[in-house]
Amino acid sequence: MSTDYQTAREALGARLRELRTEAGLDGKDLAAKFGCQPSKISRLQNGKQTPTAADLTAWAQACGRPEVEAELQGLRAGLEMKQRHRSWRRQLAGGHRGRQEIAVRQTESTKSIRGLEVSRVPGLFQTPEYARVIFDANAEFRGIPSTTEAAVEVRMRRQEALYDPAKTFRFLVCEAALYHRSCPVDVMAEQLDRLYNLVGQRRVELGILPFGAQLRRTAPHAFWIYDRRLVIVETISEELWLTGEEDIQLYERAWDWLSESAEYGAPARRLIGRARASLNLS
Repeated sequence: MSTDYQTAREALGARLRELRTEAGLDGKDLAAKFGCQPSKISRLQNGKQTPTAADLTAWAQACGRPEVEAELQGLRAGLEMKQRHRSWRRQLAGGHRGRQEIAVRQTESTKSIRGLEVSRVPGLFQTPEYARVIFDANAEFRGIPSTTEAAVEVRMRRQEALYDPAKTFRFLVCEAALYHRSCPVDVMAEQLDRLYNLVGQRRVELGILPFGAQLRRTAPHAFWIYDRRLVIVETISEELWLTGEEDIQLYERAWDWLSESAEYGAPARRLIGRARASLNLS
C-alpha cells in the first residue's frame, strides 16, 4: 500500500474519531449504533481499514451530523484516486523486475488484452535485445538500480501467454513506433522482423496506424485494456490503474475508433517491411 494512500486513510480515520468524540460517543456506543464489533470502529478511526460509502453515511448519522457526509465521501473519493495513481518512483525503487512480475500475473489472469502503443513496440512483442535497451535506458533515466537481465527474463516468460489458446491479443501500433529508434540498427531490424512475423498469427491481431491516416480519435498515449476489468495507462511519472465502468468504456471506444484506421494483414506487413528497409542494412 502506498504511503500517500495510507496517510490519506489515517487522515480520514482521524476525522471520524473527531466526529465520534464531538458527539460524546465512545467506541462501544458507536458500534452498537452500527451493529458491528467495536474492533471495526477502532480499525476505521485508526486508518487500519478503508470505510465503505455506507460506513460513512452511517457514521455521520450516528454522530448526529448528516451534513458532514458529503465531506466524508469526498475524502473517501480522494483515497480511491490515490489508489489509482501508482508512482513509478515507488514501483521501480528496486528495479524493473518486480513490476514485470506484476505484468505476468495480470496477463495470466486475463483472456483478452487490447492495447495501443504510440512510440515503441509493445512489451509482449519485444525481442530480448530490444527489451534490454528499453530497460537500461529507463533505469538510467530514473536513476534506479539496474535489474535488466532479470527484467528481460520475466518479460520473455510473460510472452509465453501468446501461445495460450485461451487468450487473444489485439494491438494497435502507430507507424512512428516502427521508426523511433532507441536501440542500435541491428537490434531494431531484428525487432521489426519479429513484428512482421507476428502479423496474421491466430491469437494475435496486430494493426499498424499509418502516417497520414484519417483518425476519428488521435492517439495521445499508450494504454492497455485487460478484459473489461482494468485499463492501465502509463505517463512519465506514474501508472494509472482504471477500473471504473465509465473509464473502461471510454478507453474501449478510443481503441475501437483507432482500430478503424489501422492496417492489418498484408498492408500491415508492407508498412513494417518499409520501416525495415529504411534501416539500410547491407
